[in-house]
Amino acid sequence: MSIPAAARKRRDELVDLVNEARANYYQHDKPTISDADYDKYFQELVELETKHPELVAGDSPTQSVGGEASDEFGEFEHPTRMWSLDNVFDYEELDAWFARVGNHNFLCELKIDGLAINAVYRNGVLETLATRGSGAVGENVTASLEYLTCIPKQLTASKGTKFPELLEVRGEVYFSLAEFDQINLEVTATGRTAFANPRNAAAGTLRQRIDNRVAAVAEATKRAEGKTADSKQVASLTKHSDELQRATSALSRLGLIVHGIGTHEGFEIPTQSHAYELLKSWGLPTSDRVKVLKSVAEVKKYVEHHGEHRHDIEHDIDGVVIKVDSLAEQDELGFTARAPRWAIAYKYPPTVVRTRLLDIGVQVGRTGRITPRAAVEPVLVAGSTVSFATLHNGYEVVRKGLLLGDMVFLRKAGDVIPEILGPVVELRDGSEREFQMPTKCPECGSKLAPEKEDDKDLRCLNTRSCPAQLRGRLEHLGSRSILDIEGLGEKAARALLEDKIISDEGDLFSLTAEILQQSDFFVKGANRELAENAKLLLAQLEIAKTKPLWRFICALSMRHIGPPTAQALTREFTSLERIAAAPAEKLAQIEGIGQTIAESITQWFAEDWHAEIIEKWKRAGCVLEQELVESGPQPLAGLTIVVTGTMVDFTRDGASEEITSRGGKASGSVSKNTDFVVVGPGAGSKETKAIELGRPILDEAGFKILLSDGPAAALAHLGLA
Repeated sequence: MSIPAAARKRRDELVDLVNEARANYYQHDKPTISDADYDKYFQELVELETKHPELVAGDSPTQSVGGEASDEFGEFEHPTRMWSLDNVFDYEELDAWFARVGNHNFLCELKIDGLAINAVYRNGVLETLATRGSGAVGENVTASLEYLTCIPKQLTASKGTKFPELLEVRGEVYFSLAEFDQINLEVTATGRTAFANPRNAAAGTLRQRIDNRVAAVAEATKRAEGKTADSKQVASLTKHSDELQRATSALSRLGLIVHGIGTHEGFEIPTQSHAYELLKSWGLPTSDRVKVLKSVAEVKKYVEHHGEHRHDIEHDIDGVVIKVDSLAEQDELGFTARAPRWAIAYKYPPTVVRTRLLDIGVQVGRTGRITPRAAVEPVLVAGSTVSFATLHNGYEVVRKGLLLGDMVFLRKAGDVIPEILGPVVELRDGSEREFQMPTKCPECGSKLAPEKEDDKDLRCLNTRSCPAQLRGRLEHLGSRSILDIEGLGEKAARALLEDKIISDEGDLFSLTAEILQQSDFFVKGANRELAENAKLLLAQLEIAKTKPLWRFICALSMRHIGPPTAQALTREFTSLERIAAAPAEKLAQIEGIGQTIAESITQWFAEDWHAEIIEKWKRAGCVLEQELVESGPQPLAGLTIVVTGTMVDFTRDGASEEITSRGGKASGSVSKNTDFVVVGPGAGSKETKAIELGRPILDEAGFKILLSDGPAAALAHLGLA
């Protein structure tokens, strides 16, 4: 049964109202509505979602224990980067990984479906707790430590044990299935919607501003105990106290399994399994299901056993993690850009379910690509409720033989991306109908067509002014991995365009306070004073103007151009002007580009309006060139450099960027081919390996000399010249 448009509209209004109220109260300490109004809006949302369960989505405040806080925590830079894991889904892919890494002892452990955390101990005392975040920077959730019982605040050991000065411990926070069921009983008893799975419950519980909840109770207590206190203030105290009690109770029931060590000073660890024994001896919770196995056959037997018994375990798992046990061998294998080569996650097959295909709409991406999106009857699959699934392009719909109204098989590819496998043809009753790809853009009405004759994707060719493409490009260039402009999200991008503050991304860096005051989104009060979001955006734009050139290249939304290609272009040409003037033949000679990408680049620069964007950015003060440190050959060209440990003036990613911008290769592992190893506190086994192999070792001061004056000066600094 279709949901009335009025219900959908009201649901969206209520979600925005309640989330904004929470943000203003808990995160900014500036309430904009009364407690009574907040309660009224929240209850209306609960009743609406109860009547139409299809409306329940991840952005709803009914899906969290408390106020949304994930974007408001202080950042915590991990001393050593936390990596993701590559996945395999069958034995053929697993065998290929075994072939790449070779023969080793393998440590196998269950892959808990929880929230990755990083705990920092100093001299045995827990100092900081943070989420993984981007890997380099996480969310600081230390305020919740007071209420967590799953992690020791002080390491324990036999008398006389000296703990490391600095120790990073990695692990997974989770709810046991029993605790998850109990929490959902409590959630539904208060009229809220149950969590979809233990992972979401654990993440939502830990990633909340418990300090703001405590402060809210203190303030409500002060008001309720005053001489003029009324029934509303007493009710407000009750509400805040109840919310705090629910939050702290949930935090106290979280579990933790530790599964790794990052930076560690004062001791050496030969193997991953030895690290686990050490962590356990210090009172940290490790898994008793970890095994070190010596053959591929044994590993597969472990995978099969836990696949058969995955639902017998006290907590959710989604696979098995397989690691090379020896840390020295891990260092030899190194890392890719996002994951260690020495570890792999074998993901168990996802659950396949049946649901009804209700409709197919289309989305317009920032490059104009038209993507069909299937709307299905909400269904629980692999631990979460799915309402939509991608269909890639019109050919995919035809290839899979899908008709609107079909009962379909649906799964989550890799337990993440909803995917329609195909229709259940036997259940058709003749009411099903064909889906027709639109011929015009749903956003701007322009004709849709393939960009090239053999292109299967339809695109809106109104690249310059299609609202969806403009919004997508603005959000893209403002994202953390590109220009990192805080305050330039989907809502801000929409307001800038719909209020005609800018015509395209070229106008972005010329924004002023006076211009932003023309939009209701960026002002407050009857006098239309500049709101905090506008002040933040203007400040962030000024910072972004001096970001490295490769980030601006990515910000242009050229097809096929990501950070590695943009960095290669920067090293070769050092300015947008030189890139624009380069013929495709010369571009194609750069490593990692090739003829197809080279032609795409030259075609992009051939558009007059693209040149206008670059010219506008120049006039606004954006730095669109990057001088070489030295004339002629780059000083680090041909050198392989490993950075390990922590430094004062460089993050890990920042150090890598400094190396690659000067022509060097930033590597994650030390070998006989390494030219320099840069070490800071917590360098650990990589420093040991460098000493064993006789590789030149630089401290931070030496690294700065290497960057500024080249390898000869760095060797002289070490007395090796």
